[in-house]
Amino acid sequence: MQHQYIVCDPALCTGCRLCEFACALEHEGSFDLELSRIRTSRPEPTVNLAVACRLCPDAPCVKACPRSALAISPEDGVIEVTKALCTGCGWCIEACDFGAIALDRRSKCVVICDLCRDGGDPACVAACPKGALAKTTLAAVATTARDRVASREG
Repeated sequence: MQHQYIVCDPALCTGCRLCEFACALEHEGSFDLELSRIRTSRPEPTVNLAVACRLCPDAPCVKACPRSALAISPEDGVIEVTKALCTGCGWCIEACDFGAIALDRRSKCVVICDLCRDGGDPACVAACPKGALAKTTLAAVATTARDRVASREG
């Protein structure tokens, strides 16, 4: 079974950051964007993109943690954080190729997207006014990309 994760279509993303606000509100009950588990960025002047944990099957963040505070859930692939073990050293943040891990400066513990698994559909996906975010699998992303390429060639 392939695990799902959040993807962003940069052609639709406006960089409004509503996904970040929705995530922080869902998880922390506040609009503190530092506590959001999804991040928006502007890699190019005309390109906006939201990034959340990709739930890597061979997660470098889990391997990098010196205290074994991170583990991959066998049920849904979510990277689980054991707060009692996390010291906020930041090694997992450095190891993440996507920049999808943040540090909660108050608790000195990292926060990682959990797909809002306690509340149903991810809050960020529901809040996106342009439909730029989706919960999907790597196989579905690859199929969509192949379809786009094929439609350009034909």
